[in-house]
Amino acid sequence: MPPTPQSSVPFRAGREGYASFRIPAVVVTPSGTLLAFCEGRVGGREDFGNIDIVVKRSTDGGRTWGPLQVAAKNGDALAGNPAPVVLDTGRILLVHVRNAAHATEDAIRRGEVTAADGRRVWVQHSDDEGQTWSNPREITQQTKKPQWRWYATTPGHALQLTTGRVVVPANHSLPPAGADNGTEAKYNGGHCLLSDDAGATWRIGYVDDNTDGYINANETTATELPDGRLYFNTRNDSPSPGTRADAHSTDGGESLVKPFRPQAGIVGPVVEGSVLQLRDPDLLLYSGPADPGFRALMTVRASTDHGVTWRPVHTVDGLPAAYSDLVRVDRDTVGLLYETGDFSAYETITFRRVPVTLLG
Repeated sequence: MPPTPQSSVPFRAGREGYASFRIPAVVVTPSGTLLAFCEGRVGGREDFGNIDIVVKRSTDGGRTWGPLQVAAKNGDALAGNPAPVVLDTGRILLVHVRNAAHATEDAIRRGEVTAADGRRVWVQHSDDEGQTWSNPREITQQTKKPQWRWYATTPGHALQLTTGRVVVPANHSLPPAGADNGTEAKYNGGHCLLSDDAGATWRIGYVDDNTDGYINANETTATELPDGRLYFNTRNDSPSPGTRADAHSTDGGESLVKPFRPQAGIVGPVVEGSVLQLRDPDLLLYSGPADPGFRALMTVRASTDHGVTWRPVHTVDGLPAAYSDLVRVDRDTVGLLYETGDFSAYETITFRRVPVTLLG
């Protein structure tokens, strides 16, 4: 009998002290333990306010989940956009952002909050597979330019390259040239964070600020291709053709071969998506909603030419769906952690075990 997908629900809105759970990210540890991260939003679905980064552990491949733990907390303010990565040493880094409780996205994009209250970048680590976490350490000065207003890591997992370098995709917003505070930031830009010493020090890698309005790079995800190139795929908020754009780097994220360009082979709404390169078989995967007008129809697509062309290989169902993240659970299974629900994409964060044989 052929293998079939299986689903479980680690996070459900209105449970465990949180009104909403959003922004999923998932990694697997050297022992095979899965860590499912997301934002636990205390007051509601808004992107600001009292928000913690929470995590659940699974030791059976995502079939069942342990109790909720708080990995990062910022008092009554925001700790969010978890970007976890498991290093070759077994240490787990958790890069994320923090801002003041009153600092809404609109206010930050208009430059109406102070630098101290706006988006800042932090990192923590765990040496026991996510059971406990270090105190947070701020790395904003190394990773954010003063003119950037809105700032977000990923969403989704970060990655360590075969060279040992850690890469964290990120995005930022730019005000129009010469604009004062109170002027809405007009452009989003993509960039990445790099560390060559396992997270001890950080710097900014490529920066793609396309201010002609053709590509408006936003939430970005990345993976390493078998030939060593980095593949970046980003949400495109511009009205140009398509809602996705992609780019490659041949120097580990220091620069892009070409700026982000439209990827019309991936059809869907304006939303975050995830990419994951499988080595055996050689498949590049993308997850995201496939309905062109709504956040619905969660679908995994595959590319056999490293991102040039794409085809759908697994559609979960026709329900509402939004953000997602992909992980290789084991030799036979890929995991999909995604936002979904019967009547809203934000009712649950669900984990789906997908047999690799269904993706080829």
